[in-house]
Amino acid sequence: MRKVLSSLYLLYASMIFIALMLMALPFVLLFSATLPLATGKRTILVVLRIWASLFSFFSGFWITTKNKSKVDTSKSHIYVGNHGSYLDAVAVCVSLPQYFSALGKVEITKVPVFGLIYKRIVVLIDRSSKESREQSVAALKTDIANGQSILIFAEGTMNQTEKPLADFYDGAFRIAIETQTPIIPFVMINNRKLLPRKDPLLARPGLITTILLPEVSVSGLNMEDVPALKKRVYDLMEEAIKSCR
Repeated sequence: MRKVLSSLYLLYASMIFIALMLMALPFVLLFSATLPLATGKRTILVVLRIWASLFSFFSGFWITTKNKSKVDTSKSHIYVGNHGSYLDAVAVCVSLPQYFSALGKVEITKVPVFGLIYKRIVVLIDRSSKESREQSVAALKTDIANGQSILIFAEGTMNQTEKPLADFYDGAFRIAIETQTPIIPFVMINNRKLLPRKDPLLARPGLITTILLPEVSVSGLNMEDVPALKKRVYDLMEEAIKSCR
């Protein structure tokens, strides 16, 4: 019976998701075609924040954010978060207090409707291509140089392990050091329980809590410090997730 109810709920939430995406799509296409790239991306993010807030309200996947007011929005940051559910795209739109460019997998562009929007707001990466990896890093550095914050899921893909976090890639931490941009780690709590990646038919409504952790400075660090920086951020995020269990 639980799976039947979960399946019906997932169908309902999916219909809300698609309907709101279809409503947002004309605005995304219009703004991406008529506005300069940077302005267009910022405007599209406003549209997506409205979309995410409406989806959260109507679907029952509610989102709350802690420590948002503590972020210094006068400077750029590299946001590094955990990734465990399809709901994460909704949560980051609602929770992050700054405009941001996100690093995203090129495969997602194949998703109907969502893919059309996705490729207009993210920096795409094909991890199997060295050229693509280099181009994506260069694009993110350019965004930072232009005063933009960026978002990277350091696990690279959705965590399907039993651990709170999968292993991190180096990319976010190398960019942070190379550009001397501080990191804001954040964790999304309960996302994996409400819409499990391995078994989405166990979906259920509930509250996702996004916790923005204290800023991590990279001032004076060099490339030799990447492993230590990565471990520090990993440990902070793991501790935050475990403390909420």
